Amino acid sequence: MRQFNRLICAFFIFVAAPLSAAGLPDFKSLVKEASPAVVNISTVQKAQSDKGRMHPFMGPNGEEIPEIFRHFFRMPEFEQGERPRRKTPQSLGSGFIISEDGYLLTNHHVIAEADKVLVRLADRRELEAEVIGSDERSDVALLKIDASDLPTVELGKSKELEVGEWVLAIGSPFGFDHSVTAGIVSAKERALANETYVPFIQTDVAINPGNSGGPLFNLEGEVVGINSQIYTRSGGFMGLSFAIPIDVAMDVADQLKTHGYVTRGWLGVIIQEVNRDLAESFGLEKPAGALVAKVLPNSPAEKSGLQEGDVILRFEGMEVIRSSDLPHHVGRVKPGKKARVEIVRAGEKKTLRVEIGTLPNQDELAKTQHKKPEKSDGNRLDIEVAELDAKRKEKWQVNSGVVVKKVMQGAGADAGLMVGDVITMLNGQKVSSIASFEKVSAALPAGKSVPMRIVRRGSPLFIPLRITE
Repeated sequence: MRQFNRLICAFFIFVAAPLSAAGLPDFKSLVKEASPAVVNISTVQKAQSDKGRMHPFMGPNGEEIPEIFRHFFRMPEFEQGERPRRKTPQSLGSGFIISEDGYLLTNHHVIAEADKVLVRLADRRELEAEVIGSDERSDVALLKIDASDLPTVELGKSKELEVGEWVLAIGSPFGFDHSVTAGIVSAKERALANETYVPFIQTDVAINPGNSGGPLFNLEGEVVGINSQIYTRSGGFMGLSFAIPIDVAMDVADQLKTHGYVTRGWLGVIIQEVNRDLAESFGLEKPAGALVAKVLPNSPAEKSGLQEGDVILRFEGMEVIRSSDLPHHVGRVKPGKKARVEIVRAGEKKTLRVEIGTLPNQDELAKTQHKKPEKSDGNRLDIEVAELDAKRKEKWQVNSGVVVKKVMQGAGADAGLMVGDVITMLNGQKVSSIASFEKVSAALPAGKSVPMRIVRRGSPLFIPLRITE
């Protein structure tokens, strides 16, 4: 009986193994067809002076590193007293050929600040590449090598990718050419810190240093992304890899090839996430959208009438679930086009038409965002107020007061007033209308703190206010 059971088990193992294997993708033919178009990229930079720098084999105080550590880190041997020559720094990455006449794509960070870019082909030829253009914001670079009849990749459509779909990467991790790793799509439209204009594809494909710039393939052998970066605490692969969608990369490449630079749409707002409390205070059904925290001066948003406190729910028909979705949508719109923006303002839905501008460069944008707030020629608090509407009265149980619509540089900003606050009392006097607010504020003493009662998202509190003039 025992022997019979063993035979039955062996039979099921024999049958189950092929079935399990049959359910997994076979990458062999994909790799054979796609690998010839994947290249290794090395960048050569000018050697920097030794002056003021610690020698590779010297400690922080000038002491020589013991020989045991040289062996551990595989440092070369030198004769006694001989100073090793400083090698020209090199960084390794990957890329892939998109046209038979030598155009190829890689990451901006792979070739940044390079004096020379070298491309090693699958047939071991090594050619110097010309940088046609490079875009830091999307981390995409377009290169050109002097060659013809080159193998090329097939380009797919990243927007057709689905979460859970198998994908494969080919690259040169740690300099090991044409290494192949596979996994699945973990998520789409991922927003990363300081990467505002790229809706990343997240995968669990093993990506390591040297994979940067290499292609991400779907099972049809089409490139759907450019492997760009990983999230890691150890410096190695941890299952969080991110790729630039090929749709985004090719749009950037086309602009670099045609103009040498990339233009993107610009709205001109600083936004923040809408959490549960904010959603409730703005009368939203769920925490979604992009809350306008600041409208930049002379921006398309300001010209179209967008206001601080507006919640953007849809842009050109596309839903804004998280605030990070908005820059992706806006960046894809060509400057000069009028876009439809659906917002919630004071509990009411509105639709605005905004003529999209051109995204300024980093320096110009920084100057705009850090520009000092404009001064008000009106009340002494340097704020703009509006009459309290019926919806706020009912929702927050406030009988009277004025709503703060704009906070400029001045006493109100110093006191911590925010857009949406309801001022109900100032220096012991009740505020029931704009007229009463202006009358009380005009009589405030200078150089003395006075109490101001406000209602913020339904919660009453007093804050001190000091008029300096």
